[in-house]
Amino acid sequence: MQPRALNFDQNQVLVMVLAGGEGRRLFPLTLDRAKPAVPFGGRYRIIDIVLSNFVNSGLTRIKVLTQYKSASLEEHIARNWRLAPILDQYIEAIPAQQRTGKTWYRGSADAVWQCQHVIDDEQPELVCIFGGDHVYKMDVRQMVLFHQEVKADATVAAIPVPLREARDFGVLEVGEGGRIVAFHEKAENPPTMPGNQDMCLASMGNYIFGPKVLLDELREDENLPESRHDFGHDILPRLVRNGAAVYAYDFATNKVPGEEEPHNGYWRDIGTIDAYWEAQMDLIEIHPQFNLYNFKWPIRTSGTHDPPAKFVFRDEAQARVGIATDSMVSHGCIISGGRIHRSVLGVGCRVNSFSEVEDSVLFEGVQVGRHAKVRRAIIDKDVEIPAGTIIGFDREADRQRFFVTDAGTVVIPKRAKLSP
Repeated sequence: MQPRALNFDQNQVLVMVLAGGEGRRLFPLTLDRAKPAVPFGGRYRIIDIVLSNFVNSGLTRIKVLTQYKSASLEEHIARNWRLAPILDQYIEAIPAQQRTGKTWYRGSADAVWQCQHVIDDEQPELVCIFGGDHVYKMDVRQMVLFHQEVKADATVAAIPVPLREARDFGVLEVGEGGRIVAFHEKAENPPTMPGNQDMCLASMGNYIFGPKVLLDELREDENLPESRHDFGHDILPRLVRNGAAVYAYDFATNKVPGEEEPHNGYWRDIGTIDAYWEAQMDLIEIHPQFNLYNFKWPIRTSGTHDPPAKFVFRDEAQARVGIATDSMVSHGCIISGGRIHRSVLGVGCRVNSFSEVEDSVLFEGVQVGRHAKVRRAIIDKDVEIPAGTIIGFDREADRQRFFVTDAGTVVIPKRAKLSP
């Protein structure tokens, strides 16, 4: 389904992507990088998914607000996301600068307030404020059209989530026509959806504002000592209480070109290690819910000069076969007599003879030695797994050496030195 005819100037929409989060629940993957810079799907970073949604939607005036350990994120954007200045297209990172005082960003709203000069300079008709760390596909133009049609002051993208998970989100109560009548941010007992006591309507953390409404509210929030300076905790609930026209946009109605039912509406908050691991495993299903092979809505990222992946050795008698099944193997990888099953391999990995990798995610440059066995693990960049190492088969033994989640996912941080 193609979007409806546009009745707005796409060059009058300013995008601000919030990418300064620390991502504590993704530790140790965020030990050396911001959460949006965490690799995903072999050759991408999480930020690539968000930026691709906007570029594919034709919205190409984008500022990325960074703060926590932002070097690799800013380098990735500068080197790989160059648009056409002659067409007034740009994707630019804005690091925290203490422009409004001697504090760093104190919350999502304060981040935008400290970058208010961008809104003043650009004079947009609309401001999209989206998170930089979720996995989803969205034609943002359709949300913009909804915002205009209902004459909203602010619009919040919303999606149903199970009640047991809703405590981690902002939960919306919605009245006639989608107008929000109450906003509950990470409430202990959030209200459920009418007619469905097992589901709640959650905010996706993606918003559209009129610039005057936004700046007026941020200006007021700046001077409230009790405020957390956060959109979910403060800005949106206060707008709703004060009678502003704040609407929920039903993400389920968003139709992305090339996506087939029921895969429209896929969205994951990959805020924990296990949620991140599960999202990677979603990619390798026979019919993946998040499909990287939809060429009508590509996920864009950097180019590379790495050669294609290579699989070598077919000595079945000695179980020395370079093979991968139900997996994604990035370019530059060499599967040299090892076996890969249900795994995602980043650029330039090498899996040596007689080794086995299953249900795992390997970041760029990981080396797996001979006779090693790896199961349900996330191995960060440039880690060398010594020959004969066993990971993921004895949870208690793993906990003596590695970070292990309650669900049993093993995480080995970037460039960790492992003993045989």
